[in-house]
Formats: sequence, C-alpha cells, structure tokens
Amino acid sequence: MSFSDLGLSEKVLAAVAATGYTTPTPIQEQAIPHVLARKDVLGIAQTGTGKTAAFVLPMLTILEKGRARARMPRTLILEPTRELAAQVKENFDRYGAGQKLNVALLIGGVSFGDQDAKLTRGVDVLIATPGRLLDHTERGGLLLTGVELLVIDEADRMLDMGFIPDIERVCKLVPFTRQTLFFTATMPPEIRRITETFLHNPQKVEVSKPATTAVTVTQCQVPAGREAHEKRELLRRLLREAKDLQNAIIFCNRKREVAIVHKSLQKHGFSVGALHGDMDQSARTAALEQFRKGELPLLVASDVAARGLDIPEVSHVFNFDVPHHPDDYVHRVGRTGRAGRTGTAISLVTPLDQKSIVAIEKLIGQSIPRAEGDYEVSADTGEHSDRPRESRERSRGGRGKPQRGGRDRERSHEPREPRGEARHASETRPSAEARPAPEARPAREPRPPREARQSSEPRHGARQPANAAHVPSIGRPEPRRQREADSEPGDHSHLPAFLLRPVRSPAGA
Repeated sequence: MSFSDLGLSEKVLAAVAATGYTTPTPIQEQAIPHVLARKDVLGIAQTGTGKTAAFVLPMLTILEKGRARARMPRTLILEPTRELAAQVKENFDRYGAGQKLNVALLIGGVSFGDQDAKLTRGVDVLIATPGRLLDHTERGGLLLTGVELLVIDEADRMLDMGFIPDIERVCKLVPFTRQTLFFTATMPPEIRRITETFLHNPQKVEVSKPATTAVTVTQCQVPAGREAHEKRELLRRLLREAKDLQNAIIFCNRKREVAIVHKSLQKHGFSVGALHGDMDQSARTAALEQFRKGELPLLVASDVAARGLDIPEVSHVFNFDVPHHPDDYVHRVGRTGRAGRTGTAISLVTPLDQKSIVAIEKLIGQSIPRAEGDYEVSADTGEHSDRPRESRERSRGGRGKPQRGGRDRERSHEPREPRGEARHASETRPSAEARPAPEARPAREPRPPREARQSSEPRHGARQPANAAHVPSIGRPEPRRQREADSEPGDHSHLPAFLLRPVRSPAGA
C-alpha cells in the first residue's frame, strides 16, 4: 500500500513524496483512514513507528478547508515535553510547506508576549504542553471552544509526569463534539480510565503489544559495582570497546546524576552533551541539535529524552541507571533501532537493581541476557580520578574521612559491604578477654542530703529489699529497674548529685 491509497490530499502527497517516503508504516496505514473519517482513534504502538505522521498528515488534509479565528485554535495537540512539542511543529513545517497554515507553539521558556501575538493573529494548529496551555487560558488570552480536533500524544508519559489532572481540565474546556486522537505506547490502568472517559466509540489501532521492545534492538545487562565511581569507570570502558558505535544516549535517573556523568566523561576526553529538565530551553535545543548533526556523538540525558524524540540513527543506548519504572525502559530502548535499523541497548546493573530488572523482564515478556566477558573494574586502572578525594584515599588504604550520604552512596539503603575477603566473626571481633576493660570513672561523692531525706524508715507499703547493704557498681550503669529494686527507700545513691544538693533560701527571705 502507498500513501496515495489512504485518502490524503494532493498537497500532502506531494510533501510526503518530497521527503522521500513511499510506503506508510503500519500505524499510519491503519490510523490515517479513521482520522480522515472523523472518528476517534486510540493508537497503541512502539516508539519509533511513525505515530507523529499518523496524525499530522490527515490533519493537514482536514485543515485545507476552513479559516482560523483570533484566539480560537482549530486543532490542539498536547505533548508532555517541550522537545516533543517542537518536534511536532517541525513535522507540520515539513509536510505543510505548500499550505498557508498558522502553527503556534506554547511551551515554557518562551515569553508570553510572543505567544500572545501569534494567538491574536489566529491559529490553525496549536501545539502545547499542558502547563503553559492552562496558563494562557487562565489569563483569558485563549479560548478552546473552537477546537475541532484534539490530539493527546505520549499519554503514558503524561501520566508519569503528573499531567493527567491537567489533561482532564483541558478536555472539559474543549467542545464535547470534538474529534479525539489518543496515542500511547503503554496502557496502564489510569490511561485506560482516561480513554473510556474522553473517547467516544474509538477505533483501536494496535500494531504491537503494549510495552514491547523492537526486535531490531540487541539488549544486554552488564554487572556493575555498587559504587558510583565504579559505574563511571565501567561506562567509559564500554564506550571505548563498543563495536560500531556511531552515537549514543546515556540515560540517568536524576538530573544531578546527569551533570556528574557529563562532567566525568568530559574530563576523560569524550565529546559529550547533556540534557535534562532544569536546563533552559535554548541550552536544551542547542544540545539536541548538536547531537542530531553529529557534532556531539554522546548525549547524557534524563528521561526527558526518552519519549518520542525522532533521532533515527542512534546506534547505542546506555542505561547508566536502571529506570525505576519498567515503562521507562521501553521508551529508552526505543531511541535506538528506529525505522527498521539495528541498535544496541546496554544496562549497567548493580546488585540493588535486580528487582527493577525482574520487573522490566516481566513487562517486556523476555529476559535481558547478561553480557559475556569480564567487566570487573580494577582499582588499579588509574581511571578513577573523578572520584572525591576521600574515596580515592580509602581505595589506596588511606585514612580519608568517610562520606555519609555522599553522592556515591545516595542511592543505596543497605550497609556498606567490607572490601576484600570476608572473615569469620571470631576473626573480625576480638574476644572478651582481648578487649580492654573500660576505665572506671571515680564516683563523685554527693553532698550530704538534708536530714529529712536521710530517714531510713521505709515508706508505708514499701518493699524492703534483701540486700540492704548493696553498693552500686561504678562500671557500666545498671538498668533502672534493677537499681530501684536493689536500693532501700532511704538510699539516694542512685540519684544524680545535683538533685541531692541542699536548697538555699534566697537572701532576706
């Protein structure tokens, strides 16, 4: 089947032919006719299968008729990240070159004034992230009552980022009679609930099982040490030894870890960029553009780069940190092996990551093989200069101050295992005879108590102890209950000295 069999307009077909595409992907082949028939669509497909063009091409055909009005967009596309929103706009610019359509981008990091000016001129296609979209509606500069077609893209990523309440608000602001296109790679229960609420008799298009990885991607796991500096050394070794490595994305779980790994690779001579959510928009765009052009062969990123980014020729993906959520693994691996190409995904797995690996294997329905070969990182490699000074001193037998809660131990909640071979308990702990006895502090003589407190007569109903001549030990203090049982009612030797001092009446009293 070719694109001409799908019902697209002549202008759109000419634009597609100009880009060199001749055969639609399965998701495009099944979804485009339903979109042109103005039916709701639920699309489930792996990342990298052409989902973006599956709604961009029919939307361009539909928008050839009609005219935009000021502050009332005709169509609305919601994306979870700024990068995805910018990528969708690039698709409209590429395929809609022969049409005079106004496309606006509402994302963070851009001034409200410029965005308001575009909305005032009238917008055919509005591409937005949920937060910035709601900011404009609350300011009164945007009305969604004219939206004819709503697209919710990467819905499972919306769920992970906490945007589902915002999506529900937006769906209440658009007309009830709108057409809705819903695309996702996985179907967790919350996403299923949303589809049942906001889609009306949708046409389900499923070209692959939810949460599966492409067969063109070779996956493996490499055992890594528990310490973060050991993982960084292992990562550098894997990068140097990787076969056919053209470029690679290195994923970390936290923004702080992205900065640490990026700095470490730079220090050891790698050409590398960084991408995470705390960077300003210009820096994020520049890093992505350099990576796309091949100026930076390596990109250290958080999960902001794991969803939907169309960089077709990524040869390798490294999971420096195993993701906490199994769905994130599917999206990370989907950055390579796109459009039928082959790819490699390597995960650095510590003993603490075994539970996450089991969950991932259960989700994708296959086991991740362990890499063959010796990947133990030697302490004598001389490649651990990016570690903190105290950590390096400890590895050389020095007496550096131990770190508590440092960056290399922040992910571990288990006690540190001793280095070297484990010894028997009798060898690691000295015997009772070998341990020196604690020095006994001389007992401090209390001041003579008041006469009223020296009465040796027992109180009424008090129990008379058998060892009346008991002398408390000056070594390790006895338990409170034992002291009370062994002391007489008039014996106050177990009390602190300051409580036994006489009370002096104030002068002149």
